[in-house]
Amino acid sequence: MTEHADGGDRIVVGVDGSDASRAALRWAAQAARRLGAEVVAVHAWDPAPVLAPYACVRDRAPQAAQRERAAEVLAAAVRETFGPRIDPAVRAVLVEGPPARVLLQQARGATLLALGLSRPDQDRLLPAVSPVGRECLRHSPVPVVAVPASERPAPVLRAVGAREVVA
Repeated sequence: MTEHADGGDRIVVGVDGSDASRAALRWAAQAARRLGAEVVAVHAWDPAPVLAPYACVRDRAPQAAQRERAAEVLAAAVRETFGPRIDPAVRAVLVEGPPARVLLQQARGATLLALGLSRPDQDRLLPAVSPVGRECLRHSPVPVVAVPASERPAPVLRAVGAREVVA
């Protein structure tokens, strides 16, 4: 498992390739510039469950192929969010394990944990929180920022105290 760096300000962002996670990554990059922090884009991948012994061998994806696919998801999300010029303060981390557990471990000692919220469907008024997001909200060792997927950039908010925070 990849260990996070101790010390220094950092904003950990859960990245799953969705529009919502890319919105969280954009938000985190803006906030990190204001706070002088590093952005750690984390994609957790859980190996596919082992199939029954009688399952066809061709149906079993090799672990290396699963890891490669996870790395592609993370790289594509970072590229789509930042384009060809990625800020050196952004670090991409790929970790094998259950996403909620990985994000909570990576968030230890961080300034914030940023997660994307899905767009609401027509029956709901509020954006949807995934099971991973709910677990992170319940157990995070640091403040969690839930960023809704949006087409337009979020306005700048002024925090109470000495630091500015971007919404």
